[in-house]
Amino acid sequence: MYFKTTTALGLLAAASTASAASGSGVTTRYWDCCKPSCAWSGKAAVSSPARTCDASNNPLTDVDAKSGCDGGNAYTCANYSPWAVNDNLAYGFAATAISGGSESSWCCACYQLDFTSGPVAGKSMIVQSTNTGGDLGSNQFDLLMPGGGVGLFDGCKSEFGQSLPGQQYGGVSSRSDCDASNMPASLRAGCYWRFDWFQNADNPSVNFKQVACPAELTAVSNCKRNDDGSFPAPSA
Repeated sequence: MYFKTTTALGLLAAASTASAASGSGVTTRYWDCCKPSCAWSGKAAVSSPARTCDASNNPLTDVDAKSGCDGGNAYTCANYSPWAVNDNLAYGFAATAISGGSESSWCCACYQLDFTSGPVAGKSMIVQSTNTGGDLGSNQFDLLMPGGGVGLFDGCKSEFGQSLPGQQYGGVSSRSDCDASNMPASLRAGCYWRFDWFQNADNPSVNFKQVACPAELTAVSNCKRNDDGSFPAPSA
């Protein structure tokens, strides 16, 4: 998904009055290759918009570069793929819609997700929000994972010259699908993660809380919120 509409009003006020969001929520999964919403300027009080890459996975410096899902050359960088920190903790990125907030409070904020259902119950994941979308429900975290399904928009076909394997919604159905010829090599590790650390969990529920972003995530996105220090450090 991608969502270009700019929400610039009150960004500095949001930075100074932010309070940590928490609650229970749901997860879904996707990888559409599009330029993420938080990569546009003016979305939130941040150090810089979320990083994007060209079709060859080279980082772009032009924050106004048009999305690959709209005929441009800006795509989701391959290193936005999730990864395991240890057996019980993973890092990654997500599109978010959190009750009581907006893009100005979500963009580049980080959340600790403690899974409460499915084979990952008891595990935790810390995600940085790099995207939003009109198709998300309240307290929904749409986890970025290669082979998770393109959803509403398919930028992968223009980025790689062919669609990724799997269904439009839900994506691939087995670990062996990650080795398909139309799964780019740069995305395979993130696809394997779904079947290894994530144990092919199907939209598990979570308890979540907003936390300060780990340096490992902001190093990928190049995006830090101006209010990030006001939130507690992640625990896992």
